[in-house]
Amino acid sequence: MSAPRYTYLGPEGTFTEAALHTLPEAATRELVPMVSVSAALDAVRAHEAEAALVPIENSVEGGVTGTIDELAHGRPLMIYREVRLPIAFALLVRPGTTLEDIKTVTGHPVAQPQVRRWLGAHLPHAIWESAASNADGARLVQEGRYDAAFAGEVAAARYRLEPLATDIHDDASAETRFVLVGRPARPSAPTGHDRTSVVVWLSADRPGALLELLQQLAVRAVDLLLIQSRPVGGGLGNYCFVMDAEGHVSERHVGEALMGLKRIAPKVRFLGSYPRAGDPVPDPRPVSRRDGGDRAFTEAADWLTRIQDGRE
Repeated sequence: MSAPRYTYLGPEGTFTEAALHTLPEAATRELVPMVSVSAALDAVRAHEAEAALVPIENSVEGGVTGTIDELAHGRPLMIYREVRLPIAFALLVRPGTTLEDIKTVTGHPVAQPQVRRWLGAHLPHAIWESAASNADGARLVQEGRYDAAFAGEVAAARYRLEPLATDIHDDASAETRFVLVGRPARPSAPTGHDRTSVVVWLSADRPGALLELLQQLAVRAVDLLLIQSRPVGGGLGNYCFVMDAEGHVSERHVGEALMGLKRIAPKVRFLGSYPRAGDPVPDPRPVSRRDGGDRAFTEAADWLTRIQDGRE
């Protein structure tokens, strides 16, 4: 019997593949590169793969819109975990190529903002054209269609290229967040260091509509980690909002916040509650009733019960 499949944004040699190899279960899966994020996710929807790893957020450029739109508007899928990977690029060229020879460069669109200053300083006259992925850019250089590609250094050997420069980044702290996406099912148990992701549609473009959404989180002390608007079609001004909140749907204050969103929004899509990558950062603030999460909600519920029973 063949091993279960994980798909990922290919071809081989992408940062997505490198991120996938950080997952322990990757060693027991068949890892299949796909030509696009949508292809990787569609394989999961079609039951041709167990899960897909795709990029969703970059610390320099923000959300990866192709992934976000697929999760928001495609057939429902669910995020099960995330991976964060530090990003540094190599300038990959065919053997014998010098900086003076480079007239065209390529890479994933998200790569360009991360190397813009380096590109301006070292290759100010080079023309940039985007590729489907950084590794695909390396493949196109191998085929002679471009002079150089910004990609992970690991892609050099796979495409018989040479790194003309390495450790390229305009921001030394740059990293990309990837998510492992599968078919909808019961969320995994909370870990105490979780992220909950949803997509929320507004009922109308009116003053205060977004504030009303945010208040559902704020009044329940749910920390908002990310919010991004995405157009939904039908003309300018029609948007949905992708929101990441700290916590797990099984926690009372998070669950009630989602109920609040569902109560006031015409459509809410749950994308998952899953462990956050990295170690939790200690919160320097003293825990108060407002910031106490589920404990504060339990205390408030007990207080209300005592009032209703005439014991308060």
